[in-house]
Amino acid sequence: MSNVRQSLRLRPEIEAPVPRTAMVMAAGLGKRMRPLTATRPKPLVEVAGKALLDHVLDRLRVAGVERVVVNVHYLADALEAHLRNHVQGLEVAVSDERDLLLETGGGLKRALPLIDCDPFLAVNSDNFWVDGPTDTLKLLASHWDAERMDALLLLVPHARAGNHSGQGDFHMDRDGRLRRRTRSKVAPFVFTGIQIMAKSMLDGAPDGPFSTNLLWDRAIEGGRCFGVVHQGLWFDVGSPPAITATERALNFA
Repeated sequence: MSNVRQSLRLRPEIEAPVPRTAMVMAAGLGKRMRPLTATRPKPLVEVAGKALLDHVLDRLRVAGVERVVVNVHYLADALEAHLRNHVQGLEVAVSDERDLLLETGGGLKRALPLIDCDPFLAVNSDNFWVDGPTDTLKLLASHWDAERMDALLLLVPHARAGNHSGQGDFHMDRDGRLRRRTRSKVAPFVFTGIQIMAKSMLDGAPDGPFSTNLLWDRAIEGGRCFGVVHQGLWFDVGSPPAITATERALNFA
Protein backbone atom coordinates (compact mmCIF):
# COMPACT_ATOMS: atom_id res chain seq x y z
CA MET A 1 0.00 0.00 0.00
CA SER A 2 1.39 3.40 -0.90
CA ASN A 3 2.50 5.75 1.82
CA VAL A 4 -0.11 8.50 2.13
CA ARG A 5 0.92 9.99 5.46
CA GLN A 6 3.80 12.24 6.40
CA SER A 7 2.61 13.04 9.91
CA LEU A 8 0.72 11.38 12.73
CA ARG A 9 -1.49 14.44 12.96
CA LEU A 10 -4.86 13.61 11.42
CA ARG A 11 -5.60 15.59 8.26
CA PRO A 12 -9.31 15.13 7.49
CA GLU A 13 -8.87 16.03 3.82
CA ILE A 14 -6.71 12.95 3.26
CA GLU A 15 -8.21 9.49 3.41
CA ALA A 16 -6.14 6.33 3.25
CA PRO A 17 -7.66 2.99 2.33
CA VAL A 18 -7.99 0.43 5.06
CA PRO A 19 -5.88 -2.68 4.28
CA ARG A 20 -7.98 -5.12 2.26
CA THR A 21 -7.07 -8.05 4.51
CA ALA A 22 -7.35 -8.46 8.27
CA MET A 23 -6.02 -11.21 10.50
CA VAL A 24 -8.58 -12.01 13.21
CA MET A 25 -7.09 -13.71 16.26
CA ALA A 26 -9.60 -16.36 17.37
CA ALA A 27 -7.58 -19.38 18.50
CA GLY A 28 -7.35 -18.79 22.26
CA LEU A 29 -8.66 -21.13 24.95
CA GLY A 30 -10.90 -18.52 26.59
CA LYS A 31 -10.08 -19.68 30.12
CA ARG A 32 -11.22 -16.44 31.76
CA MET A 33 -14.58 -16.76 30.01
CA ARG A 34 -15.44 -20.10 31.64
CA PRO A 35 -17.99 -21.61 32.09
CA LEU A 36 -19.34 -20.02 28.89
CA THR A 37 -16.43 -21.46 26.90
CA ALA A 38 -16.94 -25.02 28.13
CA THR A 39 -18.99 -25.77 25.02
CA ARG A 40 -18.15 -22.96 22.58
CA PRO A 41 -15.05 -21.01 21.60
CA LYS A 42 -14.71 -17.55 23.08
CA PRO A 43 -15.23 -15.71 19.76
CA LEU A 44 -18.75 -17.18 19.62
CA VAL A 45 -19.73 -15.93 23.08
CA GLU A 46 -22.45 -13.32 22.61
CA VAL A 47 -22.56 -9.67 23.63
CA ALA A 48 -25.83 -7.84 23.00
CA GLY A 49 -27.23 -10.87 21.21
CA LYS A 50 -24.40 -11.27 18.72
CA ALA A 51 -21.17 -13.29 18.77
CA LEU A 52 -18.03 -11.32 19.58
CA LEU A 53 -16.54 -12.52 16.30
CA ASP A 54 -19.51 -11.18 14.34
CA HIS A 55 -19.22 -7.76 15.95
CA VAL A 56 -15.59 -7.63 14.78
CA LEU A 57 -16.38 -8.88 11.27
CA ASP A 58 -19.15 -6.31 10.91
CA ARG A 59 -16.74 -3.50 11.79
CA LEU A 60 -14.15 -4.80 9.34
CA ARG A 61 -16.69 -5.08 6.52
CA VAL A 62 -18.07 -1.57 7.06
CA ALA A 63 -14.54 -0.11 7.02
CA GLY A 64 -13.81 -1.66 3.63
CA VAL A 65 -11.94 -4.84 4.52
CA GLU A 66 -12.53 -7.49 1.86
CA ARG A 67 -10.75 -10.58 3.21
CA VAL A 68 -10.29 -12.01 6.70
CA VAL A 69 -7.89 -14.69 7.86
CA VAL A 70 -9.14 -16.32 11.07
CA ASN A 71 -6.94 -18.64 13.12
CA VAL A 72 -8.58 -21.56 14.93
CA HIS A 73 -7.53 -23.99 17.68
CA TYR A 74 -9.97 -24.53 20.56
CA LEU A 75 -13.29 -26.00 19.32
CA ALA A 76 -12.08 -25.24 15.82
CA ASP A 77 -14.88 -27.15 14.10
CA ALA A 78 -17.49 -24.88 15.67
CA LEU A 79 -15.63 -21.77 14.54
CA GLU A 80 -15.21 -23.05 11.01
CA ALA A 81 -18.90 -23.95 10.80
CA HIS A 82 -19.84 -20.47 11.98
CA LEU A 83 -17.60 -18.87 9.38
CA ARG A 84 -19.13 -21.00 6.62
CA ASN A 85 -22.74 -20.44 7.62
CA HIS A 86 -22.91 -16.92 9.05
CA VAL A 87 -20.34 -14.72 7.32
CA GLN A 88 -21.38 -12.79 4.23
CA GLY A 89 -19.66 -10.07 2.24
CA LEU A 90 -16.13 -11.14 3.15
CA GLU A 91 -13.63 -13.60 1.73
CA VAL A 92 -12.70 -15.97 4.55
CA ALA A 93 -9.54 -18.04 4.96
CA VAL A 94 -8.82 -20.23 7.98
CA SER A 95 -5.37 -20.60 9.51
CA ASP A 96 -5.44 -23.98 11.23
CA GLU A 97 -3.68 -24.30 14.61
CA ARG A 98 -5.39 -27.50 15.71
CA ASP A 99 -2.02 -29.21 16.12
CA LEU A 100 -0.54 -26.54 18.40
CA LEU A 101 -1.74 -23.25 19.88
CA LEU A 102 0.83 -20.77 18.60
CA GLU A 103 0.02 -17.67 20.71
CA THR A 104 -0.40 -14.32 19.03
CA GLY A 105 2.96 -13.99 17.30
CA GLY A 106 3.19 -17.59 16.22
CA GLY A 107 -0.37 -17.41 14.92
CA LEU A 108 0.53 -14.42 12.77
CA LYS A 109 3.58 -16.19 11.38
CA ARG A 110 1.63 -19.31 10.40
CA ALA A 111 -1.09 -17.22 8.76
CA LEU A 112 1.33 -15.02 6.81
CA PRO A 113 1.05 -16.97 3.51
CA LEU A 114 -2.72 -16.35 3.59
CA ILE A 115 -2.36 -12.59 4.11
CA ASP A 116 -2.31 -10.98 0.69
CA CYS A 117 -1.61 -7.34 1.45
CA ASP A 118 1.14 -5.33 3.12
CA PRO A 119 0.51 -3.76 5.59
CA PHE A 120 -2.39 -5.72 7.05
CA LEU A 121 -4.82 -5.34 9.94
CA ALA A 122 -4.58 -7.62 12.97
CA VAL A 123 -7.57 -7.65 15.32
CA ASN A 124 -8.31 -9.63 18.46
CA SER A 125 -11.75 -11.25 18.48
CA ASP A 126 -12.56 -10.36 22.12
CA ASN A 127 -12.73 -6.60 21.66
CA PHE A 128 -15.89 -4.57 21.58
CA TRP A 129 -15.54 -1.04 20.32
CA VAL A 130 -17.79 1.80 19.28
CA ASP A 131 -16.60 4.36 16.76
CA GLY A 132 -16.00 7.95 17.72
CA PRO A 133 -16.56 10.79 15.23
CA THR A 134 -14.65 8.80 12.57
CA ASP A 135 -14.71 5.12 11.65
CA THR A 136 -12.08 3.62 13.94
CA LEU A 137 -10.31 1.47 11.34
CA LYS A 138 -10.28 4.28 8.80
CA LEU A 139 -8.81 6.58 11.45
CA LEU A 140 -6.06 4.06 12.10
CA ALA A 141 -5.31 3.66 8.39
CA SER A 142 -5.13 7.43 7.91
CA HIS A 143 -2.13 7.53 10.27
CA TRP A 144 -0.13 4.73 8.65
CA ASP A 145 3.28 5.83 7.35
CA ALA A 146 5.25 2.96 5.83
CA GLU A 147 8.48 4.95 5.82
CA ARG A 148 8.47 5.32 9.61
CA MET A 149 6.38 2.43 10.92
CA ASP A 150 6.42 -1.31 11.32
CA ALA A 151 3.44 -1.33 13.67
CA LEU A 152 0.64 1.12 14.40
CA LEU A 153 -1.43 0.24 17.47
CA LEU A 154 -4.84 1.58 18.39
CA LEU A 155 -4.69 2.64 22.03
CA VAL A 156 -7.29 3.82 24.51
CA PRO A 157 -6.56 6.02 27.53
CA HIS A 158 -6.36 3.94 30.70
CA ALA A 159 -9.23 5.88 32.26
CA ARG A 160 -11.52 4.99 29.32
CA ALA A 161 -10.58 1.32 29.00
CA GLY A 162 -13.82 -0.45 29.85
CA ASN A 163 -13.46 -3.50 32.10
CA HIS A 164 -9.67 -3.20 32.07
CA SER A 165 -8.10 -4.16 35.38
CA GLY A 166 -4.42 -3.94 34.45
CA GLN A 167 -1.86 -1.17 34.78
CA GLY A 168 -1.84 -0.13 31.15
CA ASP A 169 0.58 -1.04 28.39
CA PHE A 170 2.34 1.90 26.77
CA HIS A 171 3.60 5.45 27.02
CA MET A 172 3.45 7.57 23.86
CA ASP A 173 5.56 10.60 22.94
CA ARG A 174 4.32 13.64 21.03
CA ASP A 175 5.16 12.01 17.68
CA GLY A 176 3.23 8.87 18.54
CA ARG A 177 6.20 6.59 19.22
CA LEU A 178 5.58 4.03 21.91
CA ARG A 179 7.60 2.74 24.83
CA ARG A 180 6.75 0.11 27.38
CA ARG A 181 5.19 0.65 30.77
CA THR A 182 7.78 0.99 33.50
CA ARG A 183 7.66 -1.84 36.02
CA SER A 184 5.39 -1.13 39.01
CA LYS A 185 4.02 1.99 37.32
CA VAL A 186 0.72 2.67 35.57
CA ALA A 187 0.94 3.46 31.85
CA PRO A 188 -1.51 5.97 30.36
CA PHE A 189 -2.53 3.86 27.36
CA VAL A 190 -4.02 0.38 26.92
CA PHE A 191 -3.70 -1.65 23.72
CA THR A 192 -7.13 -2.30 22.22
CA GLY A 193 -6.19 -5.43 20.29
CA ILE A 194 -6.37 -3.56 16.97
CA GLN A 195 -3.29 -2.75 14.90
CA ILE A 196 -1.80 -2.32 11.44
CA MET A 197 1.41 -4.27 10.85
CA ALA A 198 4.00 -4.51 8.11
CA LYS A 199 4.78 -8.05 6.99
CA SER A 200 8.46 -7.30 7.56
CA MET A 201 7.79 -7.39 11.32
CA LEU A 202 7.73 -11.16 11.02
CA ASP A 203 11.11 -11.42 9.26
CA GLY A 204 13.29 -13.72 11.32
CA ALA A 205 10.48 -14.55 13.76
CA PRO A 206 10.97 -17.85 15.61
CA ASP A 207 9.08 -21.00 14.83
CA GLY A 208 6.46 -22.28 17.25
CA PRO A 209 4.51 -20.36 19.89
CA PHE A 210 5.54 -16.82 20.79
CA SER A 211 3.86 -13.54 21.73
CA THR A 212 3.42 -10.47 19.57
CA ASN A 213 5.30 -8.71 22.37
CA LEU A 214 8.51 -10.01 20.78
CA LEU A 215 7.66 -8.23 17.55
CA TRP A 216 6.65 -5.01 19.30
CA ASP A 217 9.84 -4.94 21.35
CA ARG A 218 11.94 -5.13 18.19
CA ALA A 219 9.90 -2.36 16.59
CA ILE A 220 10.13 -0.19 19.72
CA GLU A 221 13.89 -0.65 19.82
CA GLY A 222 14.08 0.55 16.23
CA GLY A 223 11.75 3.49 16.88
CA ARG A 224 9.17 2.04 14.48
CA CYS A 225 6.27 1.19 16.82
CA PHE A 226 3.60 3.93 16.93
CA GLY A 227 0.20 4.49 18.45
CA VAL A 228 -3.08 6.26 17.68
CA VAL A 229 -5.66 7.13 20.34
CA HIS A 230 -9.13 5.65 19.90
CA GLN A 231 -11.82 8.32 19.90
CA GLY A 232 -14.79 6.16 20.84
CA LEU A 233 -15.68 3.53 23.43
CA TRP A 234 -13.75 0.32 23.99
CA PHE A 235 -14.34 -2.68 26.25
CA ASP A 236 -12.23 -5.67 27.22
CA VAL A 237 -14.71 -8.56 27.07
CA GLY A 238 -12.67 -11.30 28.68
CA SER A 239 -14.93 -12.74 31.36
CA PRO A 240 -18.66 -13.34 31.98
CA PRO A 241 -18.99 -10.31 34.30
CA ALA A 242 -17.43 -8.16 31.57
CA ILE A 243 -20.27 -9.09 29.23
CA THR A 244 -22.85 -7.78 31.67
CA ALA A 245 -20.82 -4.64 32.36
CA THR A 246 -20.37 -3.95 28.65
CA GLU A 247 -24.05 -4.41 27.85
CA ARG A 248 -25.02 -2.19 30.75
CA ALA A 249 -22.61 0.54 29.63
CA LEU A 250 -24.05 0.40 26.14
CA ASN A 251 -27.65 0.34 27.43
CA PHE A 252 -28.16 -3.09 25.93
CA ALA A 253 -29.02 -4.81 29.21
